[in-house]
Amino acid sequence: MKFDRRQFVQAGGASAAVLAAGCNYVPEVNLELFGRHVPGPPKPPFRVPTKLKADLVSHSLNRLTFGPRPWDYHLAHELGEDEDERHYNFVERQLAFEKIDDPAGYNAVRRYETLSLPVGELFEYQEKLLLRELTEATLMRAIYSERQLYEVMVQFWSDHFNIDSSKGDCKWLKVADDRDVIRKHALGTFPELLAASAKSPAMLWYLDGRVNRKRNDNEKPNENYARELLELHSLGVNSGYTQKDVMEVARCLTGWTIRETGRSRMGIGTIEFEPYLHDKGDKVVLGRKIEGHSENLPYDEQKRRGEAELDQILKIISLHEYTANYIATKLCRRFIADDPPEAAVKKVAEWFVNSDGDIRQTLRSLFHTDEFKNTRGNKLKRPFNFIVSALRATNAVTDGSERVTDYLLRMGHAPFQYPTPDGYPEEANPWLGTLLWRWNFARSLERGEIKGTRVDAGKLRDSFETRRHAAAAVLGRTPNTDEVAELKSSESQVALLLASPGFQMC
Repeated sequence: MKFDRRQFVQAGGASAAVLAAGCNYVPEVNLELFGRHVPGPPKPPFRVPTKLKADLVSHSLNRLTFGPRPWDYHLAHELGEDEDERHYNFVERQLAFEKIDDPAGYNAVRRYETLSLPVGELFEYQEKLLLRELTEATLMRAIYSERQLYEVMVQFWSDHFNIDSSKGDCKWLKVADDRDVIRKHALGTFPELLAASAKSPAMLWYLDGRVNRKRNDNEKPNENYARELLELHSLGVNSGYTQKDVMEVARCLTGWTIRETGRSRMGIGTIEFEPYLHDKGDKVVLGRKIEGHSENLPYDEQKRRGEAELDQILKIISLHEYTANYIATKLCRRFIADDPPEAAVKKVAEWFVNSDGDIRQTLRSLFHTDEFKNTRGNKLKRPFNFIVSALRATNAVTDGSERVTDYLLRMGHAPFQYPTPDGYPEEANPWLGTLLWRWNFARSLERGEIKGTRVDAGKLRDSFETRRHAAAAVLGRTPNTDEVAELKSSESQVALLLASPGFQMC
């Protein structure tokens, strides 16, 4: 999908102050905690792209991160002698995220005490506070963390295993799900991630797994989670499973419960398996038989066998060829194109299977396909990505408070608030109606009208040899003749750059 400059400017409003924004700011680093010097940005002037089209370095920065900061192109350019070597080394560095020192990311969120609380203690806090801290922390990590690909994948899996935090006990449990499921396994293996999600208290609440039970012949299992497990979390829609498979999976998953508010006083949020709520008969899922057991067995043995049925289901579906194709398609849609090329999907799916669902190996294969390398400037940033990339490109200082997150609400892309299990859409079309609000944000950012967020035009200008170089840093390529002319005639050059197709399309 292509958008010309006139469409963006018309949608965003008329031009509204010098090319600028940002100061050389890194959140305060606790050197005693980390025990080593933490280097800042390189000494300006920063190197910038020199081509009219984004080179591979700029392309990698745009796709593997939430957008480059003014000095990121300079740093990435020093990773090799040519574009391919720089791209390879940048990919490897981001994949090995544990080795990246991240004091800025740590310090940006250390004030949010609820993020590290045990599940039970979360219920002692008001749900509005929990959502606010989780949302702000997600935004601040995306802005300041050096582990950018990791944060991008946290967003990807949060959509894939979407949980609307407004439903029931999810108001409290989503904080733990984000920490113990999504963030823990974001660059791990898909089978482990799928298993963690299946046993997540928040997911059991959100998709009604906690009320999936069969106490007698007249009671029918709740198939809600079973359906989404197959359709959204693993195999994908139209992947060969039948309604009978859905019901058989639901039968296998009967008996999982959670201690919830209003019914329990101790251990709220704890997952349990109750054999007396489990369907003990034989099941057949995707042609594979799962043997039941007698209700006359000892309680512990019934519990062991019942719990094992979940593991058997996950073993069947987590590395299934349809799952590989579904995950590969979604990854290629996120990193390559809204309509992902079949050749790339096939290669990535093969790596997914060959690596036993290793997410890093799968991503590595994707980032080295010709389709990834050669498909540039074709994806519209979603609102969250646009706001974060704008703050990073201008090197804004922000507290990530409601003055910023309110824009996400207005654009319909506030984390953890999508109402249906399929998660926020990746494609461009659903987000075209947000272009005016993007302009409003860009203009308010430039004018210093967002409380708790500021930019420093002078410091950014001093970071580059010329204003044209500064524009190139924002766009990821040198501005063309028309863009230079428009910028010269505008009194709101920062806002115009951020609202331009060159910045919003990555």
